[in-house]
Parts: sequence; structure tokens; C-alpha cells
Amino acid sequence: MALKNTSQLSQMERNRIAYFSMEIGFRSDIPTYSGGLGVLAGDTLKSMADIGIDAVGITLLSEHGYFTQHLDDHGYQQELPSDWPVKDTLKKLDVSVNVYLHERVVKVNVWEYELVGVQGKSVKLYFLDTNNDQNDEQDKALTSKLYGGNNLYRMKQEIILGIGGVKVLRELGYNPRKYHMNEGHAAFLILELYRELDDMNCTTDDCEEEKFEIIRQHCSFTTHTPVAAGHDKFEEHQVRTYLGNVLPDHIFDMVKKDGKFSMTRLALKFSSYVNAVARKHQEVSKRMFPEYDIDYITNGVHSTTWVSPHFSALFDKYIIDWRENSLELRNARKIPINELRHVHEKAKQDLFEYVKQTTGTELDVHTFTIGFARRATAYKRADLLFKDINRLKDISRRVGRIQLIFAGKAHPNDHNGKLIIQRIVNLAQRLAPAIKLVFLQDYNIAIAQQLVAGVDLWLNTPQRPLEASGTSGMKAAHNGVPSLSVPDGWWIEGLLEDVTGWGIGNEIEYEQDYEKLNWQDANQIYDKLEHKIVPLFYQDNDEYMAVMRRAIAINGAYFNTLRMVDQYLVRAYARNN
Repeated sequence: MALKNTSQLSQMERNRIAYFSMEIGFRSDIPTYSGGLGVLAGDTLKSMADIGIDAVGITLLSEHGYFTQHLDDHGYQQELPSDWPVKDTLKKLDVSVNVYLHERVVKVNVWEYELVGVQGKSVKLYFLDTNNDQNDEQDKALTSKLYGGNNLYRMKQEIILGIGGVKVLRELGYNPRKYHMNEGHAAFLILELYRELDDMNCTTDDCEEEKFEIIRQHCSFTTHTPVAAGHDKFEEHQVRTYLGNVLPDHIFDMVKKDGKFSMTRLALKFSSYVNAVARKHQEVSKRMFPEYDIDYITNGVHSTTWVSPHFSALFDKYIIDWRENSLELRNARKIPINELRHVHEKAKQDLFEYVKQTTGTELDVHTFTIGFARRATAYKRADLLFKDINRLKDISRRVGRIQLIFAGKAHPNDHNGKLIIQRIVNLAQRLAPAIKLVFLQDYNIAIAQQLVAGVDLWLNTPQRPLEASGTSGMKAAHNGVPSLSVPDGWWIEGLLEDVTGWGIGNEIEYEQDYEKLNWQDANQIYDKLEHKIVPLFYQDNDEYMAVMRRAIAINGAYFNTLRMVDQYLVRAYARNN
């Protein structure tokens, strides 16, 4: 029996964390991520390496990545393959395991990458790969593309991740203290842990509950999705067909919802600790799953990844040990305003040079610049700023010149998201010459690192309360860029009006008249830009720089993965010792 009761574990095993995530984004040239979920996973594992946590990461290889975004002549998104040199960046291990799908054996290979932290300690990432010559063509493709194909393809991928991931750990000699499921995609690992307990000698009359409790002691679960439709559910006949005897009837009955197998409910039922990713998201999650105890740990970002080289040098000069302890960023208040301004202009120049190279558009480093980059989908409201373009143009003419830089991908199947991108791209002509607008194609980690450091204001406009957390504004804050954002997700906790940034409207529960709310929020954006933000930038730039400095000292010092991982250590991983 590989899975052991907590009391049976050695100290080394007790400390090991296995972090399962469908996607992990840690390098721009390794496109095994689609957006925030994957980048959060990468930032988390980087911080684990920084502080020497005995952890491993488990994910899928995604050898063709997510996709490379290309906008056609009409501004409509096209998806191209995003191949990357797997053999040049990862180490293939002499290890394989068997996973059964529909009574068919699927061979799973393993690739390794070592994340090295700031003090030289490391965390290993294991990438699962079904492109094995012994597999049929259909099975070879299961780890080829992130989130590719239909719901059945997704389910097969999640079986490989969960069941295959546990088997790989065993093959490599791991028996972790905790299995951390980053979203419900990995919840099938619970079925493999259950199977490992088949030969367990029970010590109580209720043997099943004893098994369940052992699994719970080993599992923690983080939910990221505040939208019911975003939680994976699979048809009963699909899971029974492809899992066979691995899925006992009584477990299916425990986690089914509307006759379907719910990955989220499986994770909720068999985890000793469950958390949402912001305080507001906890409220939303409890409303969705009222029968479960759900805590919250607000997300963060990996400071040394997201602080630009220019700001890194500035922090090295004034903030001792900020690389090892992000809390030290609170001492950003010591940085002289003039030096902060100088470094920020260098970051703007770098960004604008990239803009010129990729779009041909020249931007002015002294012009107030707003950045927006999120996944292009309806509830993110990327086009909210353009509800009244005449008013926006008027602000730019009368109050102070404005430049706009937008970026973001739409899911390949999200036609409405693609139309939002197209509309924004085509607005550039209508806004000119009052406002320059550029859209950066193929948003990725490298582009994000320049964008969050090189704009003057970060805009975020989700339909509340649908923002689980959001992390882009945290990245901006690490570079002194304040947010103008809807009070949802992390911004409810990070917003100090006129101190760290500005809010758009009020925190609300639900709003039926969405068009009315859209206009209210748009007018709030215009009001804040016209009467507060743009005048402050042009007429009292020292005070604007003071806001930037406070964004670092208050938000950067708290909304980071070092603080976040410390909270996981205490709340999620130390339980049931």
C-alpha cells in the first residue's frame, strides 16, 4: 500500500507537497499555460523553491502549448500552433506508467524541469506525456495541446493528470504528505489514492469512512472558479466507460450533481482543507457550495519574476533582502520620488520600444498611459472603457493626453471574446488622433512583464462578483503601477482610495440590470480619469509618484506568493499532523 496514514509517515515524507495543476506557467518560452491559473501555479512553485519547501509539481506536457494568437486583417483572432523545443528545455526521465482508459492501456512518459530558488534550493516539475510509440494515435494526442478538443478530451486529460500523476510519483519514489489540487482538474487523483487502499486492514467498523478520512488527511483543494459553468462536470456514461472499476458506485453517488460527475465536488468531499482565492471569492464559493467549509487565502505573485529589471536594481539599492522576503517591500517608502520617476520612465521606454518594434506605433514616454490585459471574455468587460468614446477623447483633449495599450487572448471557442478583441483593435482609427490605442498580439509572460511595469495605470473591469481574485494588478503594483479597478477579487482587499489606487463603483452582490451597471461603471471610469487621475499625473506628478510608491509598499509587500505560500503551510499543509 503506497498511501500511508499520517502517523506512519517519516519526517521527510510528512513535509513533501505534491502540487497538481493542469497548467504551470513559469517561463514564456515554455507555453504550458493559458493564463492566470497557470501563472499562479508557476509563481507558487517558485516561492516554494525560494523558501526551500520540499515540493514537486505535476502537470501535463502540452507539447503544442495553448496557441499562438494572430490577428487577421480584420482584427479577428486566429489560433496557430505554439510548438516549443521540449527536448532542449526539459529532461526526459527513464520512467513510464500505465493508465487505463476504456480498458485500454495508455503509456505515460515523464519529463523533468528543476525550478531553482533565490537561495539555490529547488522544486522539481514533472510533465506527463502520452506521445509514446506504444499508444494509438488518439491517445498520443492527449497531452499535446492544453485544453484542446471537446469535453471528452478534457476528461481524458484530467484522468492522465490525476491518476497518472499519482502513479508517476510512486514510480519516482514519492509518498507525499499532501496532495494540493490547484482547481478541480486534478481531482481524479483521489480515485487513485482510494484504489491504493484496497488492501488496507481497517481498525474500525466503518472501513469506508476510515479510508475516506485517510485520503482527506492527504488532500487540499484550491477553487478558482466563481462561475458555476466553469466547474468541470462529466456525463455518467463517460466516466463509467473510461474509468471502469476505478470509480466505485458509492463515490459517484457522493459527488454527482444533476446526474453528472462533478470534479469540484469530488475535490471538496475528499479534502481536509479547501480555500477560495480572495475574501470575496470565499463568499461566492460558500454560496455555490454551502455544505462545505471553505476558507480563503488571497492570491499573490512571485515578486522577483514580476519586478522589472529597472525596479529590481532600485529595490536592491534601498530595500534589504527584498528578494528573499517580499514583506521588505514595505520599505519602498524610503525610495526618493525622483529616483522612482526615473526608473519608471526607463520601464516605459522599454515597453514603448517593444510596441514600436511589434506594431509600428510610436508612443510618447511623457504621455499618461493606461494598460489592460486580461483573457478576452464577456464578463471581463475589456471594452467597458469605450462605452462613450467621445467622452474619453474629450478627456484626452481637455485634461491631459492619454495612450492605451491592450492585450489578451480569447479562448478558441469563445466567438464573443474574439469579437471584443476585434472591436478594440478597430477602435484605434476612431480614437485617433486624440488617443493612440495599440493591441499587443499573443500576450504571454514576457509581454506581461514589460506591460505591468511600463504603463502608468492598470485598468481592470470585471463583472462583479465574477472575479475570483485576479493577479495582473498585483504584478503592476510591484512596479509601482496603481490600479483603477472594480472592487472585486483581490482589489477589495488592496484598494485604499487615493492611496494605492482607485475604485470603480461599489462592491455589490448581484445586479440584474447589467447594461445599467455597465454605464454606471463606465461613467465612474470617466469621472475618476477626468477629475482625479489624469490631473494628478499632469499637475502634481510628485503626488502621483507617491501613489506609485505606496502601491509597492502596501500592495506589493502583501500580495505576493511568499506570503501566500506561508499561509498554505500553516492552514493547508500542516493540518492533521
